[in-house]
Amino acid sequence: MGQFPPRRIVCLTEETVETLYLLGEQDRIVGVSGYAVRPPQVRREKPRVSAFISADIPKILDLKPDLVLAFSDLQADIVAELVRAGVAIHVFNQRDIAGILAMIRTLGALVGANSRADDLAAGYEKRLASIASIARPSPKPKVFFEEWDDPLISGIGWVSELIEIAGGEDILPDLRFQQSAKDRIISPDLVRTAAPDIILASWCGKKVVPDKIKRRTGWDDIPAVRHDRVVEIKSPLILQPGPAALTDGLDAILAALWP
Repeated sequence: MGQFPPRRIVCLTEETVETLYLLGEQDRIVGVSGYAVRPPQVRREKPRVSAFISADIPKILDLKPDLVLAFSDLQADIVAELVRAGVAIHVFNQRDIAGILAMIRTLGALVGANSRADDLAAGYEKRLASIASIARPSPKPKVFFEEWDDPLISGIGWVSELIEIAGGEDILPDLRFQQSAKDRIISPDLVRTAAPDIILASWCGKKVVPDKIKRRTGWDDIPAVRHDRVVEIKSPLILQPGPAALTDGLDAILAALWP
């Protein structure tokens, strides 16, 4: 990074965009991911330079970024190309709530906004602790979170933790430690046996069709299907490991568990 704090930042995923806006550092952003929708004005204000696993490298280089922010091994090919072109890059890999909070603080440090970032993260920590401490009726509702329908994928780390904070019990808690989606593919019978009370679904980039979920073979026995508690959570709210998941994503989970 030739310039500190960096004046020209390109964000290849949504959650760093949202965090920089929340820190009041949005003027540094010169290019964003096509998935960046928070805050709403980002679509009007910032040029789009990437999808999730592909990017317009010449367009990024034309923007002359001091720093590019990326996420995980899924963006490794884009990152390698930019590194070879001499661009400074920071790759985040947060997969749980502690990681999201660390990302906020790290990003604050990268742009010289340490104390604002610390305040922002501390505010989330306080709210999460206060929601987790609310006494709820027992037994806890059993919850299945579906990240994709075909193949069936569950168990994304921070969502599993948010379900517990909201007073639910994730039926597949061990899957949260599997970072890769392919390691979280499950059989429909596993869900049927676990008999969740609530099914939360968020299919990345496409609309959830609750009827498709309800019509799966043998799933008519599942309490969530019998009692019509199959709830879509929009993917921008829950599937990016950033502030949105800790705020609107958690609120959506709470509304589904405790209507």
